[in-house]
Amino acid sequence: MTGRIGSIDRRWFERVASARLPGAEQLLPPLSSAADHGRLWLGAAGAIAALGGPAARRAARRGTGALALASLTTNVLAKYAVRRHRPGLDTVPVVRRLAKDPWTSSFPSGHSASAAAFAVGVALEAPRYGVLVAPLAAAVAFSRVYVGVHYPGDVLAGCALGAAAAAVTCYWWPPRPSPARLRRTRVTAPALPDGEGLVVVLNSGAGKGVPGRLPAREHLELLLPKAEILAREPGDDLDAVLDRAVARATASGGVLGVCGGDGTVNATARRAASAGLPLAVFPGGTLNHFALDAGTPTFEDTAHAVQRGEAVRVDLGRVRDGDGAEVTGFVNTFSIGLYPDLVHKREKLEGRIGKWPAAAVSFVEVLRTATPLRVRIDGRDRVLWLLFAGNGRYVPDGLAPAHRPRMDDGLLDVRTVDAEATLARTRVALSALGGALRRSRVFRAERVEEVRLGGLEDVASLAYDGETAPAPDALVLDKRNAALTVYSPAAPLDEIAQRARTLTLSANRGPRGAHA
Repeated sequence: MTGRIGSIDRRWFERVASARLPGAEQLLPPLSSAADHGRLWLGAAGAIAALGGPAARRAARRGTGALALASLTTNVLAKYAVRRHRPGLDTVPVVRRLAKDPWTSSFPSGHSASAAAFAVGVALEAPRYGVLVAPLAAAVAFSRVYVGVHYPGDVLAGCALGAAAAAVTCYWWPPRPSPARLRRTRVTAPALPDGEGLVVVLNSGAGKGVPGRLPAREHLELLLPKAEILAREPGDDLDAVLDRAVARATASGGVLGVCGGDGTVNATARRAASAGLPLAVFPGGTLNHFALDAGTPTFEDTAHAVQRGEAVRVDLGRVRDGDGAEVTGFVNTFSIGLYPDLVHKREKLEGRIGKWPAAAVSFVEVLRTATPLRVRIDGRDRVLWLLFAGNGRYVPDGLAPAHRPRMDDGLLDVRTVDAEATLARTRVALSALGGALRRSRVFRAERVEEVRLGGLEDVASLAYDGETAPAPDALVLDKRNAALTVYSPAAPLDEIAQRARTLTLSANRGPRGAHA
């Protein structure tokens, strides 16, 4: 059977070698060389990340991670397990041949594995970008036969291995589902044409609305020219600016908006809920976890929802002291222990190696020097490395929760890592590195409506939505169910269409948002 397959492989190789395709001799050999050492795909990842939105950046990261895994598997393992000689070049025209012949085993094709891994990895996060990358990946794979360095079977095996490598990344780092697949409770909100009646607090530290193109204020004025923008400049008290914005929105019967990171969104959301105001969130921070989960990853998404009156219902997490007084709240997460340090280190690494690998590496590093915490959870004494509570169920389980399918499930997602078990530190480190922490006996995850924490005398601070605060001796975590209405488009907008709309508006209105 092997001999028959080899005979078919050689016959198809000779057919490709003798084929004359118009323009291929000028295009395919340089393309094949450009993919050496993944250079072509790393350049494509950089371009996708720079020109696209949040989904494009996730696609670039996953594509790069899949590429690295496929390259490692192919070049370190597979090629040495199956030592196949390269095809003979007698039937390949000289003009097609590469300047330098490869010396490694022919099976499987490393270039094909890398191409397929990158294309499938990109498509898992952003199918539209995957469609753009796929023809280029197919051309690179075909070029390896065309230039005479691989049999067709080598290329097919490489493509299968690359696609498998991309699929394996989902085990550690599940793709974020499209907004259309998330289970949100739709509600109506005031429709504000051109943003009339919207009061937006713009944090001076907010990022750019369109990366590398428009500052946040100009972008807001372009999309919603009638909105009122209150900028919080350096040195201004954020609470005072927020209180002024709430007063203006309440007096006019309007809507409150915010442009900033998750910490700013937290402070604004709590005020909006207390005042009974709908909230429009424009993602102006570094990671924008809340905006992503709410279905507004870009300014255009939020502006579209504001003008059409489309919104969703959202719970708010609440932190109360032992006497029942509210200490703070959280729109995303709350934690004590080493989790804040873990998140800080993970975020520095995840852009290069992906979210789960960054979380595992960071966890092991932080765990090495951490001191366990003695706390009391619902009356039971525990010794923990960390305690994490999410405002709603996060997926996946583990140290790198990525997103929430729902924003109003009424539950807290509580996760703990025990420090009492035998060899707890070693076990939890190995489980984290192996991507199996959620099945480890030292890791626990449960969904509850309330959790009571006591014995916090040795806990210096608590962390919530990227902010920190002193920890009281006792805490109660619970939810304000369906406390907030947040603008979110009923149907996701296409990134390319968003960019075209923004550029069209910019051209029509001229400088500083004035109509031409």
